Amino acid sequence: MTPDQRQRGSHRAEAMHPVCSLCCLLGVDYATLHLLTLLLPPNLLQTWVLGLVRLVILILGVRAVGGMSKLPPWLQGGPLLLSSAVLTLLVPCCATITAVLLPQASASLLHRSGHADLFFYSYFMTVTSTLVWHQLFLEDEDKEDVAESPASVWRLLDLLRPYGWRFLWVSVFLVLSSWSEMVLPSYTGKMTDWIQEKKDPSIFWNSIMAISLITLCSAVTEFLCDCVYNVTMSLVHTQTQGRLLHTILTQDITFFDTESTGDITSRLTSDITAMSEALSHDLSLLMWYLMRAIFLAIFMFSLSAKLMLFTMLCLLVITIVPKLSGAFSQSLAIKVQKSLSAANQVALEIFSNMKTVRSFANEDGECQRYESKLQDTYALNKVEAVSYGCNSVANSLSGLVLKVAILYFGGRLVTYGEVSGGELVSFVLYELQFTEAVEVLQRLYPDVKKAVGSSEKVFEYMDRTPQLPLPGNLKPAHLKGHIQFKNVTFSYPKRKDTLVLQDVSFDLREGQVTALVGACDAGKSTVVQLLLKFYQPQQGQILLDGRPVSEYDNEYYRKMVSVVSQEPVLTARPLDDNISYGLGHVSQSSMEKAAAAANAHDFISSMVDGYKTGAGQKGALLSGGQKQRVALARALVRDPMVLILDDVSSSLDSESELKIQSTIYDNPNKRTVLLISHRLNFVEKADHILVLEGGQIRESGRHEQLLAREGVYWRLWNKQHSTFHRENRDTEE
Repeated sequence: MTPDQRQRGSHRAEAMHPVCSLCCLLGVDYATLHLLTLLLPPNLLQTWVLGLVRLVILILGVRAVGGMSKLPPWLQGGPLLLSSAVLTLLVPCCATITAVLLPQASASLLHRSGHADLFFYSYFMTVTSTLVWHQLFLEDEDKEDVAESPASVWRLLDLLRPYGWRFLWVSVFLVLSSWSEMVLPSYTGKMTDWIQEKKDPSIFWNSIMAISLITLCSAVTEFLCDCVYNVTMSLVHTQTQGRLLHTILTQDITFFDTESTGDITSRLTSDITAMSEALSHDLSLLMWYLMRAIFLAIFMFSLSAKLMLFTMLCLLVITIVPKLSGAFSQSLAIKVQKSLSAANQVALEIFSNMKTVRSFANEDGECQRYESKLQDTYALNKVEAVSYGCNSVANSLSGLVLKVAILYFGGRLVTYGEVSGGELVSFVLYELQFTEAVEVLQRLYPDVKKAVGSSEKVFEYMDRTPQLPLPGNLKPAHLKGHIQFKNVTFSYPKRKDTLVLQDVSFDLREGQVTALVGACDAGKSTVVQLLLKFYQPQQGQILLDGRPVSEYDNEYYRKMVSVVSQEPVLTARPLDDNISYGLGHVSQSSMEKAAAAANAHDFISSMVDGYKTGAGQKGALLSGGQKQRVALARALVRDPMVLILDDVSSSLDSESELKIQSTIYDNPNKRTVLLISHRLNFVEKADHILVLEGGQIRESGRHEQLLAREGVYWRLWNKQHSTFHRENRDTEE
């Protein structure tokens, strides 16, 4: 025997050990009962002595079994001890109550207290009650340790509150349709009694007509119920998706820095869809079958309370079978999935290292390695097939046992005259539908719980408060455009330990062109993002005309402060819509004037559709220079008082650069211009130049003044021009 075989054998022995231990404990309990019955006279005291002695033995035996064997979690500790107490004290308690209430009947019970039939009946009742207790309570207690989801079912139902009057009609139609479906089994049972009693044939035909009419009404009400419900849920889906998008768009930029685009898109599409489908389909079926189950239970109870109670007990016990087999199948499915993953990993490794495999002529070796993994999967598949067959047989047998038990118990009730034959027929028909309803409810409830899981991130996004200051309402009629940075210190939320700007102070004066230059990672783009109110500085203030920028109305501020970014993004719309983006209707003359100032009018007019030409996804149908010029036109058409140009010359040719320079420096509107560029010849005409290095303003002044100082700006100028002359010399050679 190999070590693996010995290990598998030990696992099987360990798995079987609890069963053997419990069987041995059952034998000890029966031997104790039989022995004490022979030694003690049959009276009330004897039953209590028997019960207490058996209780002590079972408690000691349970502790011994728990110490030596691996019992299921729901049988460990308290549940098994409680079952032992119920088992041993059931007969003494019943005998005591019977002795007080029915003294004559107590003698028979006391005489049979040690018999085998009562012994096994007590075990049957105890096992049944333990299973029922586990089904109803212990599973919920096991789940109490799991943290409750913040998006509860009540939160989902809160989305439906505005449509309460519609769901009132849905409830009415649902009740009418469910009640109508109960008629057919009831009339079937009654007609069975009428046929047996050979009553008037007209009653039979009248019943057929009544059944047909009620069935038609049931179909109509079901149709109306489905129409109202599905239309309402489509409206809920649309409004929830729109509300989520609005919430996302109002978040701060930090939110988009920390959350990936894929996650956000998934919440807006996949999770909303999963949640809506569960609410529109699964919740609809859940309500439908729940209402049917309620009506079926009422009708079954009205036919025979005893038969109904017997059916419920049998159902609670039988549902243990698919639950146990389902747990085994689930664990087996996980093993199959892991085995397939291992095989796929081998295949992926082979394909990714194909040159190595070919160079060492190891194709056959890799095939054998892959096939060995597949053989492991095949072995698990065989076990899974047998498990599936056993599961199907177990479910079929459990259903058959339930039907046979109901027929047997119902037949006894018919024999005793407690129910009629027709009522038994009706009850069996109701029971078939009731079992189906219970199975559907058990299958749908986890799907509805998945909707709760899908909605967690949705509600998390909806409940998120943007980390932004309160929106301002300042909208002055006249704006000068004077911007001041006062001792601004800033670090990005994801890199709080790294200061990007340190105590930065400067002015952007109205009517002037201020250039901001510096090496990469100096903090130039951060200045732009702070001016656009994407982030808030940790220290210092940013003022516009002497007022903090946070006090201005957001829409007004975005119109007065416009930006052209280094890598502008256009939308998949016509060019005129891109230029007028966010402004609504803009006259054609205004767009053409702005496009001409941005040196974009000529190339737009040369296109077949002119300003109606589509830009493509993210402007993919345009070149880099064309996109930048369209983005500049988009900024100029707003006629802003503050214009921010973040390296707009990076993709421009010489001619376009000269035309845009004239647009910037002529400045007929006396707007404030912040010019950021890596090409220093583009900024040498600026009224004021700021040199940023290491997050601090190192120098400031005009072009000639900064060159005369021979500082940071002078080094940047010399480095750029030496590189330029070297590239020209290499080109000439």
